[in-house]
Amino acid sequence: MGDIENVIIVGSGPAGYTAALYTSRANLAPLVIEGFLWGGLLQQTTEVENYPGFRDGIQGPELMQTMRDQAERFGARFITDLATRVELAREPGGVHRVWVGDAEHRARTVILAMGAEHKKLGVPGEEELGGVGVSYCATCDAAFFADRETIIVGGGDSAMEEANYLTKFASRVTVVHRRRELRASKIMQDRALANPKIHFEWNSEVVDILGSREAGVRAVVLKDTENGEVREFPTRGVFYAIGHVPNTQLFRDKLAMNESGYLVVEEPTTRTAIEGGFAAGDVMDPSYRQAITSAGSGCKAAIDAERWLAEHEGH
Repeated sequence: MGDIENVIIVGSGPAGYTAALYTSRANLAPLVIEGFLWGGLLQQTTEVENYPGFRDGIQGPELMQTMRDQAERFGARFITDLATRVELAREPGGVHRVWVGDAEHRARTVILAMGAEHKKLGVPGEEELGGVGVSYCATCDAAFFADRETIIVGGGDSAMEEANYLTKFASRVTVVHRRRELRASKIMQDRALANPKIHFEWNSEVVDILGSREAGVRAVVLKDTENGEVREFPTRGVFYAIGHVPNTQLFRDKLAMNESGYLVVEEPTTRTAIEGGFAAGDVMDPSYRQAITSAGSGCKAAIDAERWLAEHEGH
């Protein structure tokens, strides 16, 4: 079972790795249970243009590798596996317990930074055609759709970014959006609207995805959100960009969450209702969900944990 850690960080990404950097520089020797898909959603992102310090932008995976390496340089340790079970202490001085499979790890403080996952539509064909035409990551899969027609579902910044990226490969990209106007920022809208390879199906939603595992996607069924009419729309690729769901399943009935499953913290701190328990990044941020705000909350969580340990020394 081993010694009791000062801090265990569950998760990675900008929040987890920043928390690891700060706690390791504070000589707390953090143990980071970073998951198999370490680096979070930025591992699935191409050019990151809005992270301070990189004038010409940086690739998402490169940014995550750099953050991880920096934390490791100061003594952070990593387990590249999933936390499978958690028991949180309820009283000051109690020990938090985190399992990776059958291996138990104990700590005086925990920082929860599990990030979020892509939201799904829940329509027929979605699960069956995953990986053979249905994708949640243009960066990962765009090359498979060279010279083919594809669609993007969504209307925010991520949808516009994915659409622009897909045009490097696909012959035509159609944005399918439930309303007549986009939610994306003006600069992202302008880029998409000015791209001759991007087209728009307004007031439309995908209600079915047609195809087979053998042949892939051949079409989607679109429903008009105003008059209810349905029609087939030929396409070979369906890319989702409709938001995220926080990875908080392990903490259901253990920690307070809002109606969407985001962990509730005692603003302006990162404290949860559990003594010595803190949360950072997309698991507690339904409003901003940016790399820089996640990193900032990771810094806050590390400082909160360090202060908590100092206040409870000897308990």
